[in-house]
Amino acid sequence: MWSFSAWRRRRLLAKNPIADDTWQRVRHHLTFLDGISAEQDQWLREACVVFLAEKHLTALLGVKLHQEQRLLLAAQAQLPLMHLGDLDWYQGFHEIVLYPDDFLSPQRHRDASGVEHEWDGEHSGEAWQQGPVILAWPGVLASGQWEGYNLVIHELAHKLDMLNGDANGLPPLHSDMRVQEWASVMQSAFDDLNRQLDADPDAETDIDPYAAQDPAEFFAVTSEYFFSAPDLLVNRYPQVYAQLSRFYRQDPLARLIHLQAHDPRYQPQDE
Repeated sequence: MWSFSAWRRRRLLAKNPIADDTWQRVRHHLTFLDGISAEQDQWLREACVVFLAEKHLTALLGVKLHQEQRLLLAAQAQLPLMHLGDLDWYQGFHEIVLYPDDFLSPQRHRDASGVEHEWDGEHSGEAWQQGPVILAWPGVLASGQWEGYNLVIHELAHKLDMLNGDANGLPPLHSDMRVQEWASVMQSAFDDLNRQLDADPDAETDIDPYAAQDPAEFFAVTSEYFFSAPDLLVNRYPQVYAQLSRFYRQDPLARLIHLQAHDPRYQPQDE
């Protein structure tokens, strides 16, 4: 059966080819893609072209974007969607705004006594309901390693979360997943992290303490760890890893373990 969307995709790919050497430089920078299959690599490469055709990247003064930089961002954005099917998971926004550095953002919070507090907070990224995604370019460049940090995935996880309305740590789950099980696992781990920080606010927790802010941040931070430090996440919260694996339909830990066993770059070096 003829499909307009399939025709449009073929046309986009034909008009916007990615040179092999350009793609290899992108892959060299994004080490957390090491270990993906040739088929997955091809999917990701094509998905980047479509993503960049559908989303507008607005680079503010101080940010210079060439094709390689645009692909660097797009590949990180598309990795979480690799096995989620053809649904429009990144609906509801069409623009990504890139700042040359961290930025000040007005914040508002009403405390338990009803008093409202307002201040300017310094952020590396933000995702607005039915609005743009905002990213500090240094944070984008620092992402993509096996280091437990990925600004792009963090903010786009918020966008996935917002598909059900306000971000609350519950993205649209697949039909073979149970909301009650997800909520129980995530809440238990969230509470555990908060208990550690209540006992010692300066504790060096296995997971970034920013995840303890609220359930939405817990989902975004653990999504970062799922793709960029799966070993740390599974060691601390194996059930969280299992839920994210079912949601994203990926197993980054298996890739990392295979790399550690077979790739000299990931094996311990003699001192």
